[in-house]
Amino acid sequence: MPRYRITIEYDGTPFAGWQSQPGGIGVQDAVTAAIQRFSGEHIIVRAAGRTDAGVHALGQVVHFELQKTWDAFRVREAINHHLKPAPVAVLDCAEVDATFDARFSATARHYLYRILTRRAPPVLDRDRVWALRSWLDADAMHDAAGYLVGHHDFTTFRAASCQAKSPVRTLDRLDVSRVGEEIHIQASARSFLHNQVRSMVGSLKLVGEGKWQPHDVQRALDAVDRAACGPVAPAPGLYLVRVDYGAADACSDARSDDGSTEE
Repeated sequence: MPRYRITIEYDGTPFAGWQSQPGGIGVQDAVTAAIQRFSGEHIIVRAAGRTDAGVHALGQVVHFELQKTWDAFRVREAINHHLKPAPVAVLDCAEVDATFDARFSATARHYLYRILTRRAPPVLDRDRVWALRSWLDADAMHDAAGYLVGHHDFTTFRAASCQAKSPVRTLDRLDVSRVGEEIHIQASARSFLHNQVRSMVGSLKLVGEGKWQPHDVQRALDAVDRAACGPVAPAPGLYLVRVDYGAADACSDARSDDGSTEE
């Protein structure tokens, strides 16, 4: 059976998240339905990460199998045709080896969080940024972010409902920069805990407001206590930007992790 890998972008606003679930339409439902319409096959699609309701993606990666072999270009065009009018698009498609797994073969995931800092509300970027009317100190936030980079127990920064087997993760990157009226927070790791990025952003926002000092983030991390975390940042400012995949033999190494990702 041929296996296909597709990279998709989507506006998470109208969806209940990536995953199919009772009481709401997930991005997974839209993609699955589009593939089934053109192929006539019952298929299962699996993604690199299960983004939460309202979270967007610029480079979500998905894999699925079909009984019939199709040209990858035709697969991309057919899925995009049947996705209309859902705010989801397939950016590229390729046939891959049967060992490829969108979730477990991933070697790194990259997220961006956007905070708009101006008094006027967003119009074109409504539901795509966290809109704050106060100015934030990006330099102080960046200094604070440095305390979180590395191999740590991130219990403080994960949702109480997180189902990951271990709260220990290695955060490879957490950078904060100002881009005009926006604060951009970029996070990279092989995998993330449920709500980890949004939890870290919420605490960094307190630093930017001057309510916390940068070293207070270190104290929160060391507390290993969810109660020590700042308020969780809202979903609309978060984007799954890219998922990286290494050599074929990296797949077996990745399976030692539980594959949890930010939702």
